[in-house]
Amino acid sequence: MSQDFPFDHFLNTQNTKNPTDIFSSNNSLQDIKPEVNLPKAKAETSIFSEAELKTIGDTLLDTLKDQLTPEKYNAYFTDVFQLSNITMDSIVFNVTNPLIKIMVETHCLNEVKSAISGLLGKEYEVIVNVAEPNTKAETLEDNSKQQARASFTLDLSPTRDDKLSKVESQYIQHMSDPGMNIDSTKTFDNFIVGPSNNLANAAAIAISKTPGDKGKYPSLYMHSNSGLGKTHLLYAVANGIKENFPQYIVYLTTARDFMKEYIESVKTKTVDAFQEKFTKKIDVLMIDDIHELKNKTGTQDEFFHVFNELYRNGKQLIFTSDKSPDEIDGIEERIKTRLQWGLVVDIQKPDLETRIAILKRKAFELDLYLQDDILTLIAHSIKTNIRELEGSLVKLSAYADVMNVEVDTEMVKDILGLSAEDVERKVTLDIIAKATSLHFKIPVPDLKSKARTKDIVNARFVAMYLSRKIVNATQDEIGKFYGGRDHSSVVHAERTIREKLLTDVSLSRDLITIENCL
Repeated sequence: MSQDFPFDHFLNTQNTKNPTDIFSSNNSLQDIKPEVNLPKAKAETSIFSEAELKTIGDTLLDTLKDQLTPEKYNAYFTDVFQLSNITMDSIVFNVTNPLIKIMVETHCLNEVKSAISGLLGKEYEVIVNVAEPNTKAETLEDNSKQQARASFTLDLSPTRDDKLSKVESQYIQHMSDPGMNIDSTKTFDNFIVGPSNNLANAAAIAISKTPGDKGKYPSLYMHSNSGLGKTHLLYAVANGIKENFPQYIVYLTTARDFMKEYIESVKTKTVDAFQEKFTKKIDVLMIDDIHELKNKTGTQDEFFHVFNELYRNGKQLIFTSDKSPDEIDGIEERIKTRLQWGLVVDIQKPDLETRIAILKRKAFELDLYLQDDILTLIAHSIKTNIRELEGSLVKLSAYADVMNVEVDTEMVKDILGLSAEDVERKVTLDIIAKATSLHFKIPVPDLKSKARTKDIVNARFVAMYLSRKIVNATQDEIGKFYGGRDHSSVVHAERTIREKLLTDVSLSRDLITIENCL
């Protein structure tokens, strides 16, 4: 619904010396035209040809792709960010919607400026305009002229596109990498523990209670693919130590920021202050994405000395990476060795049960009611990334809120873009038996036989455990399927696997691998 702009509400004529100077008897609201402030760069002539602009733009995007995480680059730059013009003092980019403009200016402006400076050899004023990706400067000017001629009215009713933009905004905010300020909301209490991360969680809790050389793990190295909970555990450890040891100085940073800080100290000739800060003033050093130090020889040398000094003084060291220490190329052997001095633990993809638990917790946080079949559908469709798993609920919650609708199965399929292949297939006892057989390389007839060799018994117990967990078959049904065994055999198998999962990381991986194949 459209209505005239309420000028009288905003103008105080009592404080105006001569109100008639503003509205004369011969003027109407339609004669008053809003000022349109075009970016000054658009009024200047480009110093590059279109072909040169395209080459520069492509190179800038390649540079940003190397500097940013895949999630951030894909959200803010892939097919939505385009170089438009370069003048003597400014560089202009077009983005596809106001949301992208806000996110780039808020979260990525420093990286953009750094890439420009590195490529063009000088600093420019960066201007971000909202336009279609292929819109030329002339089109923007024409649009601005049309807007200036338009009557000054406001449309106060958001369109469907406006609402969807709000949904996407909340989703992008969730998927963006968290900053390195310690998030007090990320604790052990709201970290969902499963077979894929139980060892990492246990080690992190132990450190929070007894950090440094007085505890079991003065150095901890966690590695996994992106989005599996490493950063949440970092925050949880930091919050736990701050609660239990408020006098401790906890410093959480990224490898890239550590490098930037060191380079800045070299430029400003304050290396001594840098070294004193990291070796004398910090009780707990936590560095995220330590693999980013690869091929950075000078920074690696400084990190080597920082590590040695803190370790020698009994301080706590915690590192995360997407690879194990011995898999990182471009890292000196002496540093790889030190990274392996303490506990090295990997975090696997969560199993189905853990994914459903994560979704239930996130739904509770969002005050979003979802039926169990919807949670199961999402958990079956998104298997590899916890951040994406939670992000799906952020998107559904935002959509349900702005559209004022109830969440149902068809909406979930539509909003999350789930294809027919994503929908859960019916898992049976036979399917589980075949998946277990394939993983352990033990024929299905052997699983059903009376054989009691160690390998066969272990595989049989795993198959029985998964049959209870996933198919929810009765113990009698499972016992009958596996060679006519009594239900007590199935109870024993379940108890044995549960007990082993508390300490056996290898068994946890086996279960996750089999589940992901179902």
